[in-house]
Amino acid sequence: MTELLVATFYKFTILKDHATLQPKIEACCLDLDVRGIILLAEEGINATISGTRESVIEAIEFLKSDPRLSDLTWKESPARTQPFRKLRVRLKKEIVTMGVEGIDPAQLAGTYVSAEDWNDLISDPDVVVIDTRNDYEVEIGTFQGSVDPGISTFGELPEWIKRNVSIEKQPKVAMFCTGGIRCEKSTALLKQAGVREVYHLEGGILKYLENVPEHESLWEGQCFVFDERVSVGHGLEVGDYELCRACRDPLGKDEKSSPNYRRGVSCSKCHDRTTEDQKERFAERQRQLDLAERRRETEGTEQ
Repeated sequence: MTELLVATFYKFTILKDHATLQPKIEACCLDLDVRGIILLAEEGINATISGTRESVIEAIEFLKSDPRLSDLTWKESPARTQPFRKLRVRLKKEIVTMGVEGIDPAQLAGTYVSAEDWNDLISDPDVVVIDTRNDYEVEIGTFQGSVDPGISTFGELPEWIKRNVSIEKQPKVAMFCTGGIRCEKSTALLKQAGVREVYHLEGGILKYLENVPEHESLWEGQCFVFDERVSVGHGLEVGDYELCRACRDPLGKDEKSSPNYRRGVSCSKCHDRTTEDQKERFAERQRQLDLAERRRETEGTEQ
């Protein structure tokens, strides 16, 4: 079986014509059988795509042919099976939704810190290390000693920062997220508010897990990713978490042993929050997904 390539990338740059770019990018990816999610907004592009290495690189080269995206960089990880069912190229107001007007990470963001230098920074007792991800992501893994804001969406982070980060005290702040995009925008928010020393992990957790050996790592647990792999660990090896199809939370071995767990239907976190009618709809959806998977496996053996 051919190993697939998953590429994650983003870039803050002004794309006033993003609506006209959408059909061109979609046509290119469909022609190459590249799947995934591509978000386009006036502030830039944010994407995770997958396919054969040749097709993914060709799709990225197509994007880089636009001068505004010519220096696009990406993070790679392997996949044994296609982590996306289809391609979605969406127009958005923001490529990562913060909900604060006037934030321009392309012009004002924190200082990049490489994965190799990250340990030294976050080991400094004077540095406040903030995980900018959602609570269900933090739950399965984070950096030692980091602060969890306990947010359910990225849009809640500005209010948390307002309540918990004192501009007057001028703290040294280090922020991190999965691939770098959320902390790039949140560091821009802090810089605009007047915090002078703001840092963020270049390439995000994924680059750290790729570059830093496990025996030197300050990362604990696994990293949630927004595709069918659900989580990855050191070396970007696919983890052992599964996604609850009802509430979209990651489930480990303990959660899957709960009597409230039904594959594709419910877990201990959401069992009491859905009705029996909803559970039946989820069960039917799972039956259809299982049927489609069996068909793909059958077609694969016939080739």
